[in-house]
Amino acid sequence: MIGILGGTFDPIHFGHLRPALEVQEHLGMDEVRFIPCGLPPHRRQPAVSVAHRAAMVELAVQGQPGFVMDPRELQREGPSYSVDTLESLRAELGQEVPLCLMLGMDAFAGLSSWHRWREITRLAHVVVSHRPGSPASHDLGDWMEDHCTQDPRDLRRTPAGRVFFLPVTQLDISATAIRRLIARGFSPLYLTPRVVVDYIADHGLYGPAATR
Repeated sequence: MIGILGGTFDPIHFGHLRPALEVQEHLGMDEVRFIPCGLPPHRRQPAVSVAHRAAMVELAVQGQPGFVMDPRELQREGPSYSVDTLESLRAELGQEVPLCLMLGMDAFAGLSSWHRWREITRLAHVVVSHRPGSPASHDLGDWMEDHCTQDPRDLRRTPAGRVFFLPVTQLDISATAIRRLIARGFSPLYLTPRVVVDYIADHGLYGPAATR
């Protein structure tokens, strides 16, 4: 079973990494692929180049068994739609491997606005990580009733088609806050791995005079 975690990762931080680890361990995932977004369809353009974001993800996941940086969205022209990425993964991995698109609650709440969103569960399961005790928030109606499961074993029994909610440790860290901190001359240490902190400093990213 393979987890798919997308994002701009501008920069990647512990708010991405810790929940991903908990999902991986809880569900027994063989691999979690971190896929930096090339051209975000739902948000402003990233502050730094695709090369820098990919390099920071690569550094952040190194040494963690099963964590992998996957550059496929950075190599594709046009908006980085999740359904296209999942189709690409299916073409590569075949139709039988269980794939799990990993989303936070905020992203899941906006799922119905995504490009070809109903096709996502044809290609993968959806695993929604949320803060313990927080209610599910969505407007998906009957679609949700048709796909939701409370049994994690269902994610291994079939390659796609289910929605599963999993409480995780959610750290109140955002890439926006990290960028603002650096722009003010403060260190982001302990918000993101030291290797990422060093990379940002070495390349002069996010500071007042930073270039992309």
